[in-house]
Amino acid sequence: MAINLKAITTCLGYQQITSLTAAVGLTVPQRDLQGLNQKPTFALITPLTAAVRWRDDGVAPTASVGMPLAAGVTLQYDGDLTRIRFIENGGTAELNISYYA
Repeated sequence: MAINLKAITTCLGYQQITSLTAAVGLTVPQRDLQGLNQKPTFALITPLTAAVRWRDDGVAPTASVGMPLAAGVTLQYDGDLTRIRFIENGGTAELNISYYA
């Protein structure tokens, strides 16, 4: 799946989440890599090793309820990054997240 990014983006950070046995949110950076105040407007989120489920409506996902995201598939998410939550959907999942503005 091709990802369409804006022509000009600024990377604001990277996060890896390795414990997804319970619903977990993102640690959204509040500063850019130079230390200036700047919040990301979108994130690239890729689960590795196992599928996950996610919700961004303020309710925690469960292993059987939520939007499924297969291992190795990247989600380009541009909603409220403070509201999205993830949980593993069988197996031991790991998430890699890159934040951009």
